[in-house]
Amino acid sequence: MIKTPHTGFILIVDDNPTNLSVLCEALSSEGFRFRVAVDGETAIALAERNQPELILLDVQMPGIDGFETCRRLKANPVTQNIPIIFTTALADTESKTKGFSLGAVDYIPKPFAHEEVIARVRVHLQLKQLTESLEEQVSDRTTALQKIQVQLVQQEKLSTLGELIAGVAHEINNPLSFITSNIPPLKEYFVAITKILQLYQQDYPNPTAKISTAIRDLELEFVLEDIAKILNSLKVGSERIQDLSTSLRNFYRSDSDEKILADLHQGLDSTLMILQHRLKGNGDRPAIEVIKSYGTLPKINCYVGQMNQVFMNLLANAIDALDEALILGKISDQIPQIKIATEVDSEQWIVIRIGDNGIGIPEYVKQRLFEPLFTTKPVGKGTGLGLSIAHQIVLEKHNGTLDVNSQLGMGTEFTIRIPSISTID
Repeated sequence: MIKTPHTGFILIVDDNPTNLSVLCEALSSEGFRFRVAVDGETAIALAERNQPELILLDVQMPGIDGFETCRRLKANPVTQNIPIIFTTALADTESKTKGFSLGAVDYIPKPFAHEEVIARVRVHLQLKQLTESLEEQVSDRTTALQKIQVQLVQQEKLSTLGELIAGVAHEINNPLSFITSNIPPLKEYFVAITKILQLYQQDYPNPTAKISTAIRDLELEFVLEDIAKILNSLKVGSERIQDLSTSLRNFYRSDSDEKILADLHQGLDSTLMILQHRLKGNGDRPAIEVIKSYGTLPKINCYVGQMNQVFMNLLANAIDALDEALILGKISDQIPQIKIATEVDSEQWIVIRIGDNGIGIPEYVKQRLFEPLFTTKPVGKGTGLGLSIAHQIVLEKHNGTLDVNSQLGMGTEFTIRIPSISTID
C-alpha cells in the first residue's frame, strides 16, 4: 500500500506508556506525524498553539478526564473543529453516548488492534479533508453568488431610490415652501405682539391680581424668549430640509449631468452646516469639535452633488463613531473631535482626510467596510449603502481612491484622493 503523506500531525493523549507505545508504533509505521500529551491540560495547550489534524483521546486520565478535555476543546473556537476519537476500554452504551454528545466522532476500543487504529484514523482524516474541501467550495460559490446578488440589488436599489427620492423631494417642496414662506411674517407678528405687551407693561406697571397670576403661571418672560428660539429653530430646520432635499436631488441626478468646476472646501463647509445639529452638545455628550486644516486647493471638475454626498456619509459616520465612543466611555477624558485636512500632494492629487478620535474599527469590519449592504448598525439605523456608494462615487465617477486607516482605541481616518485634473468624461 502506498503511504499518503500528511502535512499535519495527530495528537495522542494518554497517560499509559503501553498504550502510547502501541499507538505511536502504529501511526509511525504508516508515515503519520504525531505528538504526545499525557494529560488533558497539556493536550488543550498543545492543540491551542498548533492545531492537529486529529486527536486520539483517552477517557480515563489523571486530572481532568477525556470527557472534560473533549468538552473544553469543543467549546474553544480555535480547537472546536478538530476531530476527536476516544480511545477507551469503556464499551458501555452510556459512555459512548456521552462521548458522542460532547462532539467525538468515533471510538477505538482497548486493547488496540493495529489495523483498526489505522483504518479509523484514515477514514476520519479523509472525512475531515472532504469536509474542508466542500466548505471551501461552498464558501467560494456563496461569495461569488453574493457578489452578483449584491450588485443586482445595489443597481436596483439605486435606480428605485433615485426615482423615489426625486419624487419625495418634489413632494416635500410644497409643504416646505409653505413653512418657509410663513416663518418671516410669523416672526414679524411675534415681534409686534411682544412690543405691544411691553407697552402694556410700561403703561400698566401694576396689573390686576388675576393678570399677575396668569403671567406668573405662564412664565411669560420665559415663553416669549422660548417662542423666539422656536421660530429660529423652525427656520434652521426648514433650511436644513431644503439643503437635504437639494443634496438628495443632486446625488440622484442622471449620468447625463455634466461636471462643473467646484470648490471642495465649500462642499465640506456646506455639509458641516447641514450636520450642525449633530455636532452640538447635548445632555449626553459635549459638542464635537471640528478642526479644519485646509490647504490651497484648485477648483476641480466634478459632480458636486455626489461629492457632497461622499462628505455627508463620511462626516455622519464620524459623528456616529464619536457618539458610540462616548456611550462606551472610550473618550471620557478627551474632547470628541473630527479633523478635516486638505492638500495637493506631490503627484498633483487632491487629498482630503476626514478623521475622528472615536473607538476605531475592528479589522474584520474594516475588511468589509465598502461592501454594499454591509452594516454593523442596528436595524433601522443603517442600510449598508452609504460607504459603498461613497466608494463608488470616488472611484468610478472621479477616478480616485477612498481608503480607511483605523486602529482600535486610536480613531479612524478616511482618505479621499482624486486627480486635480479629471480624466473621466
